[in-house]
Amino acid sequence: MWNGRFLRVPTMTLFPGFIEERIALDEIALFVRHGGTPGKPPLVLLHGYPQTSAMWHGVVAELADDFHLICPDLRGYGRSDKPETADDHFPYSKRAMAGDIAELIAHFGYEDAHVGAHDRGARVAHRLGLDHPERVRDLVLLDIAPTREMYATGGDAFARPYWHWYFLIQPAPLPETLIGHDPRSYWQMKCTGQTKGGTPWHPDALEEYLSAFEKPETIHATCEDYRAAATIDIAHDDADGGAKLEMPVHVLWGDRGVIESCFDALALWRRRARVVTGHALPGTHYFTEEHPATIADEMRAFFTRADG
Repeated sequence: MWNGRFLRVPTMTLFPGFIEERIALDEIALFVRHGGTPGKPPLVLLHGYPQTSAMWHGVVAELADDFHLICPDLRGYGRSDKPETADDHFPYSKRAMAGDIAELIAHFGYEDAHVGAHDRGARVAHRLGLDHPERVRDLVLLDIAPTREMYATGGDAFARPYWHWYFLIQPAPLPETLIGHDPRSYWQMKCTGQTKGGTPWHPDALEEYLSAFEKPETIHATCEDYRAAATIDIAHDDADGGAKLEMPVHVLWGDRGVIESCFDALALWRRRARVVTGHALPGTHYFTEEHPATIADEMRAFFTRADG
């Protein structure tokens, strides 16, 4: 039930044994699913667009014995707060989102955590590692190359399948109005386009995505996420002066997706991080839900190499 700050109930379907909770941070509240094994190393999992923390249900089922799992909805998404934006889009910058996650790690009493992240969440994780390196043990980044380089070098072969990158950054209220006319159809068109027509989503997860995304405030907030990515996030990257991630980074991408066809992911990440490993896996952009056990195996092997 709601009590002004928290919604705290067991998650009995997609996340059996987990707790769902709205956690108040300094400026906003995040909706968080957490569970797994107390006393095990913390693993924070960050979702992408246009999804919620529900995307991790298959992965956490495989990892619950090995980690304390913390799965928030990013600000602007799902059941997390959607703060007012600003002319420079800072409230939806990856710096602001990363600050939320740094606070969340501390909220659970940890100095640092493993971080696994997909899509937009992986862009948040990248900024988290730069701005709050003391909070991040290591990173698994799923199906992305660095934002700045994707915009700079993608070209036509990238822009056609990732048309939403250019649509969502248009000034408000253009994309909001068009998406808002039929948000469920937009979601399905965009996402099934990236799965080559496949439908890997669990019905309960899909309904969560669609019911969250059809809210006007979510549509606007997620457009702001992309507007920030094309502007202030790149400015923050440029201002870093070539700073690299100091923690180990493991990069995975789908062999049927845009990262495989348009980018040299390892080369691009080695410009941004000192220690990078990784490879393609079978699947499309949504390979986390197509092959959750494979993703879990990769995360377990990478994260436990240091925990011994």
